[in-house]
Amino acid sequence: MSSATGSRIVVTGATGNVGTSVVRLLSEDPEVGSVLGLARRIPDWSPAKTEWAAVDLASEQTDLTGHLAGADAVVHLAWAFQPTHDPATTWRTNVLGSIRVFEAVAAAGVPALVHASSVGAYSPGPKNHAVDESWPTHGWPDAAYCREKAYLERTLDTFERDHPGIRVVRMRPAFLFKRESASEQRRIFGGRFLPGPAARPELLPFLPDVPGLRVQALHTDDAARAYRLAVRSEEARGAFNLAAEPPVDAELLGELIRVRPVRLPRTAARSAVAAAWGMRLLPASPHLFDAVLRLPLMDCTRARVELGWHATRTATEVLEEFLHGLRQGAGAETEPMRGRKVG
Repeated sequence: MSSATGSRIVVTGATGNVGTSVVRLLSEDPEVGSVLGLARRIPDWSPAKTEWAAVDLASEQTDLTGHLAGADAVVHLAWAFQPTHDPATTWRTNVLGSIRVFEAVAAAGVPALVHASSVGAYSPGPKNHAVDESWPTHGWPDAAYCREKAYLERTLDTFERDHPGIRVVRMRPAFLFKRESASEQRRIFGGRFLPGPAARPELLPFLPDVPGLRVQALHTDDAARAYRLAVRSEEARGAFNLAAEPPVDAELLGELIRVRPVRLPRTAARSAVAAAWGMRLLPASPHLFDAVLRLPLMDCTRARVELGWHATRTATEVLEEFLHGLRQGAGAETEPMRGRKVG
């Protein structure tokens, strides 16, 4: 890293859920001299030591190499979840856009690339014990999100072979939440037609308990701490699982929102999701629903031992904060994170 004035870090997707936390932490780091945030729309938000550039990764005309010149590390977070009905569009941004970032990292001679992979990259796995980073990353092929994350894992395999001098880190976090992300995630996964009681689960008559619905969560700020540690460590390479305890299931959620879980067959739940998605009432696809039911639980020992990282908030605390933000229509000062109350 640069020593005279501090390191220069470029962050793609800098105005989203993870990007806002990563940019804020890097801007507060005395070892970081400057941060360049890349996003499709430049925000009014101006953290210390941070500059902005408008970049659309889906565009073949974007000059990424110029933006990355002189950087000590690139943190690649940019990702488009929608439109789920048009996977070719998300492929252009998520896969082809990511490949442009990787190529620009090599062309600009950036020594470190920290890439946002995901638990969604993993092949189906166990729900009764955790797996480490050696678990296969072939995703769930029907779900565009998992398919794209898994494809980029293979792309990085080739990238690392061809560019052994570039330090590559792959972060594989669980589902990420914070208070300020509530409105954005409601729009992404619930849509603008989501009824108030569904956005405020404590008003639901019962909580669907679907077999296989046992996942992990993590506070976005805790994930951002891991990204900062990976940027600062010259030894960190490879994949790192990131998740908080305990795993989240219907029993935990029911206790949290004081709603009684009721067992619901997987086929019935999926049919309801598929119908709402088919009528374009729900942005989250039934294919993603299928994937979530099959995601493995992750063991985070490697991140703790090699990065010195651990989650500072439990999954229960994370969900409590997120639900509070959902009720309040919480948001942040960037276009993707704009707040919006339910109703």
